[in-house]
Amino acid sequence: MLGRGFPEARMVTHQQLAAATRIGMLTRERDTASACAQALRELAEALPLDAATLLTIDPLTGTHVQVAGIGYTAVASEALAAEFVATQWYANVVRQSLPPSITEDAEDTADGGQRFRNGWFYAERVRPAGFRDALSGALRHHGRLVGLITLSVEGPDRYDSEARHLLASVLPALGTLADPTARVGELYDLPAEADASLVTAEGAVGLPGRGHAQVLEDAEFASLVGAFLGSDGLRLRFLWPVGRRWYRVVLHRCTTGSPRTRRAVLVSETPTELPYGLSPRELEVLTRAARGQTNQAIAQALFLSPRTVHSHVEHLLRKTGCASRAEATALCVRDGVLRPTPDDVEHFVEADAFTGRSARSRR
Repeated sequence: MLGRGFPEARMVTHQQLAAATRIGMLTRERDTASACAQALRELAEALPLDAATLLTIDPLTGTHVQVAGIGYTAVASEALAAEFVATQWYANVVRQSLPPSITEDAEDTADGGQRFRNGWFYAERVRPAGFRDALSGALRHHGRLVGLITLSVEGPDRYDSEARHLLASVLPALGTLADPTARVGELYDLPAEADASLVTAEGAVGLPGRGHAQVLEDAEFASLVGAFLGSDGLRLRFLWPVGRRWYRVVLHRCTTGSPRTRRAVLVSETPTELPYGLSPRELEVLTRAARGQTNQAIAQALFLSPRTVHSHVEHLLRKTGCASRAEATALCVRDGVLRPTPDDVEHFVEADAFTGRSARSRR
């Protein structure tokens, strides 16, 4: 995760190389918030800095959000970032592969642009805060711009070419850490073939290397996700149709990863056929039976006759190989052979995403 390493003819100390290696290893950590904070501490061991901020770009709002800081509060850092991204100097940071510094920005403005130290942002924001030099790098992951890192120091002329190359070498690792979607699929053990999206109150975003979840285009499905968010469950497994295709779907309440993803629901889908040769109607009847509804109640809910419901129950028992309604219900819940409505969610959500223990059984 260290990119292509340090260019030739650069004198890199053992301490700097060790810090860069440790930052690369942090991308393996499950707690990305702690890993981001540790990455800044490692940089503080390798480079001069009195303050630093590591920001992610919220994939839904496009705003910069601090995920770790030294000497910067989140409010101050995010306010500064909101102003900085609108300047020509931010465009300069994004354009260059080698992070620019105040010390060496003369060579970066050879095209006639205004030097940073002569501009309003330095005069009105950086210098009054007590900083004379700063170093900024754009963070990317899978080719996407995902964040920004800025190091600041009180003394002048501290970030030379060696410092710029050192920071450049760890930008790929920092980009992985800053991307709120980077490891979500790995954290929740998604199948390699599954498409997936993160859903929050603001909308949905895709995950690197995965297709958009098609089930999200269904308005009824959106209501189901809302009901899941309102429950106290961690996981919900079920089957869902989109047109003529069926998908095996899993909803995960995000409890790990970055602070941005912890407010999201991970929706993953894998194309499937209805198991056991069940028909869509039989799946509906099985789901309601698993809720404990009688044949009479199921008939009323589905606008069927009790005799028709009785026939569906007999058929699904034969198809699943179950000897009783109770056995079919256990299979239904255990394997996620469900087609729930929003009203059904509280009956089937799992309080423990690894044991499958339901929220209701916990109470």
